[in-house]
Amino acid sequence: MSDLGVAVVIEDDDDLRNLLQAVLLQAGFEVHSASDGREGVGMVRNTQATVVTLDIGLPDIDGFEVLRRLRQFSTAYVMMLTGRTEEPDLLTALHFGADDYITKPFSPREVRARIGAMMRRPRHHASTQEPPVPPSARSTTPDRMDASVLQHNGLCLNSGSRTAAVAGETLELTRSEFDLLHDLLRAAGAVRSRTELVRVVRGDYYSKDTYISDSDQRAVEVHIGNLRRKLREDPESPRWLLTVRGVGYRLAPERAERRDGRS
Repeated sequence: MSDLGVAVVIEDDDDLRNLLQAVLLQAGFEVHSASDGREGVGMVRNTQATVVTLDIGLPDIDGFEVLRRLRQFSTAYVMMLTGRTEEPDLLTALHFGADDYITKPFSPREVRARIGAMMRRPRHHASTQEPPVPPSARSTTPDRMDASVLQHNGLCLNSGSRTAAVAGETLELTRSEFDLLHDLLRAAGAVRSRTELVRVVRGDYYSKDTYISDSDQRAVEVHIGNLRRKLREDPESPRWLLTVRGVGYRLAPERAERRDGRS
C-alpha cells in the first residue's frame, strides 16, 4: 500500500474514471475503481479506503445513497462529483457526510489540489476522539480561554480533540461544520464574510486570489444551516450564529447568566 493509502473512484463514465485513476495514481495513492454504486460500497469496505471520489449519477443507486451507506462504516474523505449546483442537491451531499464537492467540468489539477487540501485537515474519528471538555457553569469569551478550548453561551469547542458540546451533549459535526464553528468562535463577534468562510472550508487550495463562485458561497450557507439545526438554534433569538445581511455571519453576543443557571 502507498504512503497515502487507498483511493477508490466510483464513476460510471469510462473516460472520467480513467482520468481520475491517473490523477490519483500520480498523487501517490493505490487506486481502485468501480462503475456502479453497490460495487463501490463493497470496494471501499474491502480496501479500507482513505479517499473516495463519488459521482452522483450512477446506474444502480445514486451517489447520495452510496454516501449514506459509506458513512455507516467509513471515515474516508469523500469528494462528490456533480454537474448539479442546486442547493437541495448540495444540502443532501453535505448532510450525508461529503467532505467536498466539485462540479463538472473540472481539471485534473483542481481535483488533485482539492484532495490535497482535504487531507491536510485533521480527520474526525468518532471511535478514537477524546471526550468533550465539559462546559463551565459560566460562559467565557473565546479570547479568555486556553487556545485549544473555546466556550460561548454554553457551547464548548475543543480544537485539540475536534469535539464540540452544548451543556455536555456532544454535537456530531462534519469537518466543514467544525471548522466554520471554530473560525466564528475565534473571531469573537467580528463579522466573517462568506468569502472568508469559503476559504475556511476549502483550506489551502483557495488562496486570496482564487475566484469564489456562487456555488462556493451557497455551500457555506448550507453548512451554517446544518450547524443551526444541530445547535437547535431558536430563529427568533439565536444563541450562537447571527446572519449579517449581505455580508456573512458572526457570533451572537454573550448572554448574562441568570440565577437559575440558564441564560
